[in-house]
Amino acid sequence: MTGLLVLAGTPIGEVSDAPPRLAEELLAADVVAAEDTRRMWRLANALGVQPKGRVVSYFEGNEVGRTPELVQALLGGARVLLVTDAGMPSVSDPGYRLVAAAVEQGVRITAVPGPSAVLTALALSGLPVDRFCFEGFLPRKGGERGTRLRELAAEPRTMVFFESPHRIEDSLRSMAEAFGGDRAAAVCRELTKTYEEVKRGPLAELAAWAADGVRGEITVVVQGAPPLDPSTLTPEELARRVAVREEAGERRKEAIAAVATETGVPKREVFDAVVAAKNAG
Repeated sequence: MTGLLVLAGTPIGEVSDAPPRLAEELLAADVVAAEDTRRMWRLANALGVQPKGRVVSYFEGNEVGRTPELVQALLGGARVLLVTDAGMPSVSDPGYRLVAAAVEQGVRITAVPGPSAVLTALALSGLPVDRFCFEGFLPRKGGERGTRLRELAAEPRTMVFFESPHRIEDSLRSMAEAFGGDRAAAVCRELTKTYEEVKRGPLAELAAWAADGVRGEITVVVQGAPPLDPSTLTPEELARRVAVREEAGERRKEAIAAVATETGVPKREVFDAVVAAKNAG
């Protein structure tokens, strides 16, 4: 019999939001793998429990090396609890490598649902929630960030991003450039904490607001692109959309097919637009 891997959600701010099962799992675990062991101990103390199992760190810097060790413990029958600093493991946090390795070895996996900054920000944003996508952190370099955002310019679903305080202004300006300054968005910071704030408005406005400095944990929610009218798309715009996808690594044939699907323009017309742009260049 193999052991059990338990992925447990932790509070994103307010400790009392912790699911009751979290305290039970902290007590039951043979091994607690924590993104930050100091934070884990503070959380355990706040919950009034003292883990009896072995406590090890599991963060971005050591997860490649520590994953095999945890898998061996699981194969030996251990109950391993994985917690991160806030929210659910694997969601822009350590966890994916361990889950994938556990699946490959046939280890049982379960989860203790908990708070999520993604869903909390989405619900508070006031933007459509029927369809959405999570994009995590944008690339740090301006050029790569711009390319990623241009790829998302036609995304019809509401988009959710994580961002750091020192990059939020640049990211919002890049979003305004890629999506248009009038695209509706919401910047949610310090969710469930004392200084929680949700700032809503057009991207250009939010970028100007962020210039004064924004502190805390930040989640950005951006409205999806409005439906496209194929008749308004020029050949130059079609060629530009294909070029953006090619820059991101797609083959031209795949890029043309994708642009045709997202715009409703026949593939032949998109192909002709690309050929015309190439000849003009």
